Formats: sequence, C-alpha cells, structure tokens
Amino acid sequence: MNVQIEESWKEYLKDEFEKPYFAQLTEHVRREYMAGACYPPGRLIFNAFNLCPFDEVKVVIIGQDPYHEPGQAHGLSFSVCEGIPFPPSLQNIFKEIHDDLGTPIPQSGDLSRWAKQGVLLLNATLTVRAHQANSHATLGWQTFTDAAIKALATHRQHLVYMLWGGFARSKAYMIDKQNNLVLESVHPSPLSANRGGWFGQHQFSRANLYLLNKGQQPIEW
Repeated sequence: MNVQIEESWKEYLKDEFEKPYFAQLTEHVRREYMAGACYPPGRLIFNAFNLCPFDEVKVVIIGQDPYHEPGQAHGLSFSVCEGIPFPPSLQNIFKEIHDDLGTPIPQSGDLSRWAKQGVLLLNATLTVRAHQANSHATLGWQTFTDAAIKALATHRQHLVYMLWGGFARSKAYMIDKQNNLVLESVHPSPLSANRGGWFGQHQFSRANLYLLNKGQQPIEW
C-alpha cells in the first residue's frame, strides 16, 4: 500500500503497510470520514511523522487521541491549530515549562515548532469522530503507532520519552530504560495535575540536560 508519509518513516514502517490490519484500518477510517466529520483533516493524519523524520527524533511525547472539536486537531499530540484557545492540558504544559525554564507562555498552541526540532508528538490513535473522544480507539491505530514506538526503540537510542498519565505509561515496556531517558508523570489534565505529580517535575529541563549530555541540541520549549 502506498501511504503518504515521510520517507524515512515509510522505510521503517513499510512492513506494517502490507499487513491485513492496516488495510482494514484504512478502510474503516475512509468510511468514517465519508460518514461525518472526523479530525484531523485527512492530509494531516500523519503530520507527526511528516514534521519529524525518523532519524531526527530526539523526544517522544505520547498522547491518546486527537482533540475532537472543530479546528483543534492537526495531527500532533497536545497541539492545537494557530489561533485556537489552549485546551486545559496544554495550559498546564505551558505553565510547567514557564515554571521550569522561566520562558514566557507562548501566544500559539501550535507545537509544530517542537516537531521541527525533533519532538515526535505521537497520538496512539491518529483519528477521531467529531465530539466523541476515543471513538476510533478500536480501529487498529494502536497496532500501527506501537510499531512506530518499537521501531524507535530498536533502531535509535539516547532519546527522551515523556509518558504522561496511565495510558502513555503503559507503553514504557517497549522502551530500553538503560539507553534512553524515560520521564513518567501524571497527565497534565487539570483532573490529574491538580492532585499532584505534574507541576514541579522539571521534565523539560531534565530532557534538555540529557540531550546536552548526549551531544545533542536541546529543545527550545
């Protein structure tokens, strides 16, 4: 199957595209988009991969599924399109970055600037039906995105994995903690963050220190 995805990712994931589950997934997604509003726009489903080639990945941030209201999702976990108000989780991410690094809260919630520096903003499920969180969670996307995580785990090292909340932390078994930095915390959503375990973790400075120690450029968060 000829999937429109960045060439280096296509090379590492080519076997997935030929498996029966992926053909079924593609058909399910096509039917969903024809039946009603789904997000992100079709051309942006693989945006996380397209903005962050395989060999340029430095940091992996795993989300669950795209935002499900109009105009928000554009294929990057936790990110919203330019001009869209920050969702609560993103507000808490920016607040922690401000507290950790002293940088001002940005005007835009579009995290493409992170992706272009090597932050893979990967949702486990890449599509969603409008107004229905997790509505595409059973279509087969997680088999595909787990394969992407495993490809990184197999062929790359000295990466930073940020696993926020129980769902993302369930992916930790795939990662070699001896040769990568795994930062686990509660989810930045208000329900979790306000109970403790999100604020004051200094994850962003810790990530940058690790990258510097491995001879890599830190991320301008």
